[in-house]
Amino acid sequence: MIIVGCDYHPGFQQIAYVDTETGEVKEQRLEHRELAEKFYRELASQGETIRLGMEASGHARWFERLLAELNIELWIGDAAKIRAKRVRKHKTDRQDAQHILQLLREDRFPQIWVASWENRDLRQLLWHRHRMVQARTRIMNQLQAVALNEGLRCKKKLWREQGRKQLEAYRLAPWASRRREDLLKLLDELNPTIAELTQAIDQEVEKSAEAGRLMTHPGVGPLTALAFVLIIGRAERFQCGKQIAAYLGLVPLEDSSGERRRLGHITKQGSSMLRFLLVESAQVAARSIPHWRNQYFHLAMRRGRKIAKVAMARKLAVRLFWMMRQGWDYEQVNKFGSHAGQPEHRHGVQSNTE
Repeated sequence: MIIVGCDYHPGFQQIAYVDTETGEVKEQRLEHRELAEKFYRELASQGETIRLGMEASGHARWFERLLAELNIELWIGDAAKIRAKRVRKHKTDRQDAQHILQLLREDRFPQIWVASWENRDLRQLLWHRHRMVQARTRIMNQLQAVALNEGLRCKKKLWREQGRKQLEAYRLAPWASRRREDLLKLLDELNPTIAELTQAIDQEVEKSAEAGRLMTHPGVGPLTALAFVLIIGRAERFQCGKQIAAYLGLVPLEDSSGERRRLGHITKQGSSMLRFLLVESAQVAARSIPHWRNQYFHLAMRRGRKIAKVAMARKLAVRLFWMMRQGWDYEQVNKFGSHAGQPEHRHGVQSNTE
């Protein structure tokens, strides 16, 4: 068996690899993409079982496809945990590759779950629509600014037929007029694109039983439901709601020492898109569920609206997690409760009391 420790960069990769039968360790720097492809194809042609470990990073999709084509086993590791296992303070690409190789050989490599290709491709659909909506929002804000400069204060009515006619009727300076025309043209191009992407998301939601169950919860639409299912993946990966909140970056930073405990802003780890969608959906849920509404206003009065929105987003994330894990819809989760049938946790100690 050949074990490879790979320190991956967008333009090259530094590797350290060992043949477990001979114990011979070799190192090499491979430029992307030709040299890397040539090396791994030659390595795979030897007929040996190959395992490659690397840190979780972006810009490596082509490399993952190559390894899958060559039947090379790929292990993706938690970058933070890999760094935490380092003893030396010195850091070079060679030492990083050697460190990953050592963790693989000693069975200490912190392997993480990796979504399937289909899952990741559907995430591209969600991200594409999310970015298109953001672009449309920026364009609409600029058009509102143009209208306000001319004394036209229509707010949402500006996007109706009458409001648009009023905006187009104003006589502007040459470059201001050019700006208005270009922005309106971009807006007209984005609207059908976003509608097409929204329709594609609706079709994917119809294929997903999990997303359909999540949509039974007030405030949760197709976009939030599909994003939650795709990004969380297998609910069994998480043991409790606290882990879900931490995974999505909805827990506060903590800087405590001795008797002093200091909590800061949320960590914002994980998917920023899903975090945004949860905040939006939680506000709708808070208006629809009476005791959620009471909790939201109570928090808003004590801590402010921003903190209250994040708290309700966390509450919604935990609720959706338990719905996924138990396979329940909203009616069932209301009947049995989010934590029904789960072992109790007291002060971090798990118990199985009835």
